[in-house]
Amino acid sequence: MTIPQQHSDVPGDRQSVAQDAPSIFSDFDLYLFGQGKHFQIYEKMGAHPRTVNGVSGIHFAVWAPNALTVSVIGDFNNWARHTNPMHLRHQDLGVWECFIPGIKIGTMYKYAIYSRYNNYAAEKADPYGFAAELRPLTASIVADIHQHQWQDEAWMQERSQRQQISSPISIYEVHLGSWRHVPERYIEGNPEEHRFLTYRELAHALAVYVKDLGFTHIELLPVAEYPYDGSWGYQITGYYAPTSRFGTPEDFQYFVDYMHQQGIGVLLDWVPAHFPKDGHALSYFDGTHLYEYADTRKGEHKEWGTLVFNYGRSEVQNFLIANALFWLREYHIDGLRVDAVASMLYLDYLRKPGEWVPNQYGGREHLEAVDFLRKLNEAVYAEQPGTLTVAEESTSWPLVSRPTYVGGLGFSMKWNMGWMHDMLEYMHLDPVFRRYHHNLITFSLMYAYSENFVLPLSHDEVVHVKGSLINKMPGDLWQRFANLRAFFGYMWGHPGKKLLFMGGEFGQWHEWNFAESLDWHLLEPPSDPHHAQLHDYLRDLNEIYQHEPGLNVLDCDPEGFSWIDVHDSDNSVVSFMRRSKNPDDTLIFVCNFTPVPRLGYRLGVPLAGEYFEVLNSDAFRYGGSGLENLQQMPSGPIYWQSCPNSILLTLPPLSTVILKRRLDVGKGEDEDVRRK
Repeated sequence: MTIPQQHSDVPGDRQSVAQDAPSIFSDFDLYLFGQGKHFQIYEKMGAHPRTVNGVSGIHFAVWAPNALTVSVIGDFNNWARHTNPMHLRHQDLGVWECFIPGIKIGTMYKYAIYSRYNNYAAEKADPYGFAAELRPLTASIVADIHQHQWQDEAWMQERSQRQQISSPISIYEVHLGSWRHVPERYIEGNPEEHRFLTYRELAHALAVYVKDLGFTHIELLPVAEYPYDGSWGYQITGYYAPTSRFGTPEDFQYFVDYMHQQGIGVLLDWVPAHFPKDGHALSYFDGTHLYEYADTRKGEHKEWGTLVFNYGRSEVQNFLIANALFWLREYHIDGLRVDAVASMLYLDYLRKPGEWVPNQYGGREHLEAVDFLRKLNEAVYAEQPGTLTVAEESTSWPLVSRPTYVGGLGFSMKWNMGWMHDMLEYMHLDPVFRRYHHNLITFSLMYAYSENFVLPLSHDEVVHVKGSLINKMPGDLWQRFANLRAFFGYMWGHPGKKLLFMGGEFGQWHEWNFAESLDWHLLEPPSDPHHAQLHDYLRDLNEIYQHEPGLNVLDCDPEGFSWIDVHDSDNSVVSFMRRSKNPDDTLIFVCNFTPVPRLGYRLGVPLAGEYFEVLNSDAFRYGGSGLENLQQMPSGPIYWQSCPNSILLTLPPLSTVILKRRLDVGKGEDEDVRRK
């Protein structure tokens, strides 16, 4: 390999300053990085404004231990490889750095790397770059992420309280590129063409919408820079850069800040499980498998066409853990939903026999990934208390949301994929056959308290010919919407936090398409009113969820739930109680999953008194048949369904009814309970 002679053409004094600039790294920085424990390493690696001897410029640093030479190329030196060489500051760690006077914020750049091996040469984007060019361009951009003046102090002070396990957490999952588009006319274009909303436009439009619907949080599909729209953000090339599709880093900070000012938490999908093979990014970074495992049996997901991080390497662990903390610190993100955790935990995930390597004990568990996840969660909770980490984990791996000191992985919560699959299978059935599959709606309570769960109806369930939520429901138009309302009612009553992907709240017919806006016209006349009525129903469900302690205080405690009747499979009816520490907060849910109304349906109740409807999914205002219990329902001392008292009610078809006891009525034993 022939290496070009490197020199600098920085004029005069600036050349002297560039050559004499002291290292930005202390010995302690390098020690911590080598140990995988420098969780603010992004303040040293990458591109940072700096003044040396009165001369301003940008300091660059990159980790490339197997490079023979590294230089900074960019629009400031016509992308010439020989102009601005970097200096190897630490031989063993392989940290390269240089100071370039005169260049400013907004400068585009890459690293030109010549490897010690195989005549490899490449131009790489900065792994720690804070901004990137708009795809399909791939250069990094010098950015200062400390310019935004945050105004979310009230939220940040209250966040720990808002995000406790006993708090209501109702999440609206959003893909920023397809939530809503803005029509934009072009001089030579089609008036039907659309453009993305910017981060700032999204902040105002999305906050109003989410706040009105009563969701407590939004969860964003990944916003770290990615080259291919069709990956939805899950194949990341710029882990430290908010995607430029919607604006600048400061614009994204404004987005999060504004959401917080409106009382809305922001969760972010984060992807430490794999990364794409794009040549400008992390893959084969310095002519070796630096960030990924060299053995493709560990280092490649062939089905996804991506590479697997080397979790056993300290510097790679450091890159990822610092990145998680970066989003929490610098962008005030309230929590991370960690994608594809199951693919990290198992060495044989999506691999056939012979395509994977057992661990040192001969098992299929990926011990290095387990160690990484535990370190990740310990670092997050030590440095950013009050934030959340949520695992998308689809297997029965134990103790995912339990502390590391008891052998758990340390996540706050875990997606309940089993509940989701069972319920979607059940709801897809014709009601005639549901009686034979009653276990699908009851089995989840066998393990509901083994983890701190989120109940997800996510983007993954409304793509790839799976059909939208409303299209999964059987029956005619009325029955489809009635089924979906009943399902949502059951979901909001079931233990666990709630997550719903955009479009499900108004019954969008089309599958989600990342390239198109949601079908907002469905909420406006002359569209069928069922869509707007479903939207109103979700708003009322969230209102009840937020303000009824029975749905939250004991959400992750078995004392917060009990069946009233789990056995009425013949009628496809289930009934249960949700409780807090105060018996007066008890709510009763009754779900009828057939289109048959049940008149005079007897239901056991825990306390004597008069009961009233808090919500009825069959109400006229929600598009139902209007079969409501408009009168109070007094209990009688008739033992029923293991309860000392019972009431008679009208149970509408394909419905969820929520009941509560009036507090101004009741004597005797009932009053004694209240006094206690």
